[in-house]
Amino acid sequence: MAIVKVIELLAEGDSIEGAMKSALQEASKTVKNIKTVYAQDIQGIVENNAISKYRLNVKVSFVVNT
Repeated sequence: MAIVKVIELLAEGDSIEGAMKSALQEASKTVKNIKTVYAQDIQGIVENNAISKYRLNVKVSFVVNT
């Protein structure tokens, strides 16, 4: 039986997809066996009446080696 652990991250990017990719890229520097990335909350950062960046609250799940 596999054991899965979940960590929570905040990530920013120029798009929702970019923020999600950024979260995965940073997490993969120290976490192995990542299986899913789940965007829970999405925020748009507004500057000069326009969205300049997106911020995501991301949950990353990975298999723990036993």
